[in-house]
Amino acid sequence: MENKFENQLNKLDIQLDEKQRWQFKRYYELLTEWNKFINLTTITDYDEVNEKHFVDSLAIANIINFRKTKNVIDVGTGAGFPGIPLKIVFPQLNVVLLDSLNKRIKFLSTVKKELELNNIEVLHGRAEEYAKQEDYREKFELCVSRAVANLSTLSEYCIPYLEVGGTFISYKSGNIEEELQNSRKAIKVLGGELEDNIKFQLPGTDINRSFIKIKKRENTRKKYPRKAGTPAKEPI
Repeated sequence: MENKFENQLNKLDIQLDEKQRWQFKRYYELLTEWNKFINLTTITDYDEVNEKHFVDSLAIANIINFRKTKNVIDVGTGAGFPGIPLKIVFPQLNVVLLDSLNKRIKFLSTVKKELELNNIEVLHGRAEEYAKQEDYREKFELCVSRAVANLSTLSEYCIPYLEVGGTFISYKSGNIEEELQNSRKAIKVLGGELEDNIKFQLPGTDINRSFIKIKKRENTRKKYPRKAGTPAKEPI
């Protein structure tokens, strides 16, 4: 069982030590325990969680050099993807996990404690609100999101957190060409530039994914993000 997971990670040039193996195993146990009471994931099979949550979260290691990355924010983290797998594999990262649902925050706080993760902050609130706060606005080298929202909306949530020169990576699946075209205006208005659409298959599967890579070129104007709820209802 472990071998399939580790073989897939090996293809991403990731090797786990004993502590990391234990952390992933415990994370899986907590995810399935808590999932009985709160809706965290529809995927609960051991191999599937490893593949569709853990390996999928970590596939970004193919395009980002995490040895040279320090501050990461995961917007709309849900059950902790991709932020927690990234923190397990690259323990030197300072990671912020942001989610608007308090039940998920309680789960993430438990995971943080049980997995003995340091330099990881769990934030309860909306992306639009924290992005206005001085402690978080334009403070991150990397913003990641696997949240399900269209790219124009996600860009307004995420780009304000990036320092100039920082990178936003949106995890996507399926045919996203039209969505990409429709997001170009928003990305530019927010100070970003669409740099790449990196298509790949999850190692050892036929699952097709895309990473949308957006570079922050200039400061985001103070008016963005707009008030809570507006980016989703009225994308730029």
